[in-house]
Amino acid sequence: MKRVRQQVRRIGPHFRTVLVSGEPGTGKELVARALHRMSPASDAPFVVCHAAAIEEALAERPVRGTLFLPRISDVPLEVQDRLLRVLRQYEPTQSRGNVLQRMELRTIASTEEDLRILVSTGRFSQELYQRLATVEISLPPLRERMEDFPELARHFLEGFAQLYGRGACKITDEVTERMRRYPWPGNVRELESVLRNGVLRSEGEVLEPHDLPPFAEAGQPEQSTTGMGKSVRLQDVVEQHVLRVLKDCGGNKLRASEMLGISRSTLYRMLDAGVSADTLR
Repeated sequence: MKRVRQQVRRIGPHFRTVLVSGEPGTGKELVARALHRMSPASDAPFVVCHAAAIEEALAERPVRGTLFLPRISDVPLEVQDRLLRVLRQYEPTQSRGNVLQRMELRTIASTEEDLRILVSTGRFSQELYQRLATVEISLPPLRERMEDFPELARHFLEGFAQLYGRGACKITDEVTERMRRYPWPGNVRELESVLRNGVLRSEGEVLEPHDLPPFAEAGQPEQSTTGMGKSVRLQDVVEQHVLRVLKDCGGNKLRASEMLGISRSTLYRMLDAGVSADTLR
């Protein structure tokens, strides 16, 4: 995340369009808002425009501030074309007429899918992708950056203590270990929800295992089993899916990463973490 923060500081004052990618709950909107705060138009509106409301937003034609388009992959092709035409109108020009006005509208889009794959299948505009991805910030899932866990947990616990008028809340080593084992499919958003619930359940200033919601049981190794009708860890499901895709691709890691919608480096990390390619033989 140090790399992400450096990118935000470097890009913030200068960006025109940015694409923020990552799994659900990784903090894509937080990154977008941080970019807006660092831009020259930070005093102008930050407008969140979901796919269903893009038509209305385009009709209003904002001229200053930041337009945030979450889940851009959900936007229909015909609306993508309209959005593309609007973005063209805000390109810098050599004429001195509207150049300042045009430069002050910034666009940030986020995606949970690999837009390159959607482009290759005709589900996303090639030109729109190229314009949005002039600068791309990729957010890693929480399970791949557990070194950030202590700082994130402290941040949320301090905030909830202040919000609910509680004393400073801490977590025991056992709780920390359970949370480190959990795969966090909902990422940082899920962590925030879990800690909020834990603080509300807790009767003291220390978060105990019994204060955790049922999610924590999924992080215990003894719960991992592949029997029918029994609990299965998300990590096991993910590993089996990766192996199946890799096998279908004849062991071609580049093709498998494209099919999975992840980068090759992410696939290699998953293989190193326990998904062994030897099982394909």
